[in-house]
Amino acid sequence: MPVATKLASIDPATGEVIAEFEAAKPAGVRAAVERARRAQPKWGATPVKQRCRVLGQLAEILFRRRHEIAEIITREAGKPKMEALMAEVMVALDTAEYYRRRAARFLRDERVPHHNLAVKSKRGYLRHEPWGVVGIISPWNFPFSIPMTQVIPALVAGNAVVVKPSEFTPWSAMLVAELFAEAGLPESLLEIVPGDGIIGAALVEAGPDKIVFTGSVRTGRQVLEAASKRMIPCVLELGGKDAMLVLADADLEIASSAAVWGGFTNCGQACLSVERLYVEKQVADRFIALCVAKAKRLRLGSGLDPDAEMGPMIRPRQIEIVEEQLRDAVKRGAKIACGGKRRPDLGGYFFEPTVVVDVDHGMKVMQEETFGPVLAIQAVEDVEEAVERANDSSFGLAASVWTRNSRRGEEVARRLVAGAVMVNDVASYYGICEAPHGGRRNSGMGRTHSRLGLLEMVQVKYIDVERLPGVHKAWWYGYSRALLDAADAFLQMVFARPWGMRVRGIRGSLRAMFRGDRI
Repeated sequence: MPVATKLASIDPATGEVIAEFEAAKPAGVRAAVERARRAQPKWGATPVKQRCRVLGQLAEILFRRRHEIAEIITREAGKPKMEALMAEVMVALDTAEYYRRRAARFLRDERVPHHNLAVKSKRGYLRHEPWGVVGIISPWNFPFSIPMTQVIPALVAGNAVVVKPSEFTPWSAMLVAELFAEAGLPESLLEIVPGDGIIGAALVEAGPDKIVFTGSVRTGRQVLEAASKRMIPCVLELGGKDAMLVLADADLEIASSAAVWGGFTNCGQACLSVERLYVEKQVADRFIALCVAKAKRLRLGSGLDPDAEMGPMIRPRQIEIVEEQLRDAVKRGAKIACGGKRRPDLGGYFFEPTVVVDVDHGMKVMQEETFGPVLAIQAVEDVEEAVERANDSSFGLAASVWTRNSRRGEEVARRLVAGAVMVNDVASYYGICEAPHGGRRNSGMGRTHSRLGLLEMVQVKYIDVERLPGVHKAWWYGYSRALLDAADAFLQMVFARPWGMRVRGIRGSLRAMFRGDRI
């Protein structure tokens, strides 16, 4: 397959090319990794607090240019400017502030106390050291906030970064590099290599020290396989099929509003989209009616229109995936309660918000990630069936539970197989800097965001310092029957149960000491 030389940024609301960028070549990717590797040691040796100052500058620039940034994201990704401002710019701005204030504390040396008497003469601590070069492969659905929330902790941890953005959204990624340069980040510490899958493969081939990938399960497996051949560790966020459990005592007015927003925000093109809904039978009809009424009221249009509530899908191919799932569902007996059609009259790649009912677990719409504006609702007998259905998935990114009884909601949340579960809210935990983000099963491995996300960007080194360097260790050579008896007496003294056996161990240790045995 030939390597593209140009990347077109297309406005999905109109189908028009709004910008063009030079695509990277595999040789250019290798050169970018090499430049980053040469620049990293000096940056890694820079005190953390000094690296944090760059984040302070970045936050100021992000705030000052917030509307400009949001408009570029909207034009390239199609989402309403409200969503670009809050889910992209605000998330990036808050991430910069979060790590600016906390990175030095999270990365400082950590004392390791020793509980075993045999090693009480040692002082141990953990040191956090950068990997070197972190390769980030980012998606098109959140083309600014996803790379930002990964680049920021990688850089403040002392790494250099090479980003391969989606070929659909190169402009947003170029903006990331531009903002960091304006914030004073030294040259070559952040390289952008725009291109298609060939360039992503070239980035893995170039041998970064760690890879952070966000995208589909299929591509994630390819990345993991290629990385494993080079022993490159990975963080993988591979999407989800998030379940929403609506219990009979839930506030249906609030829960239905959450379902409509959670399923249709960013036109349903989010890894945390609500895609599967399990509603207790006694309230299912009322809940469905509310969701349908609210979905029908949504205003579709260009994201630049401040009154538009749902923008277009990113490309026609994504619409085709949604349509194929809906055809499969209808063929198997499901009903489309509203939506389900393209809107060519609006121009671009618009698709109606869709509610599907009478679904079952054999349908693709309940098993495969949809990544489009579709809510699939299944009535269940009780909470036990809801939990069973929710866990019957190859994904495990996030879920939500809806009930007026918060304690009951937490109990149900603990039973769900997911990286995060929200009680009486959906998806928005992604905007909480303290909340780690990542999944289980096919939803990936590792975590981004929070302290855990920062620790993914460092290698942990244990350092051991002997306080009595002149003392011969009891376990060194010079083995003998007497030393063996002394060692066994020591084990009895420390670990034996009941207490009487420990007393015998203490006596044995003392006798060994008086005999001159080394213990």
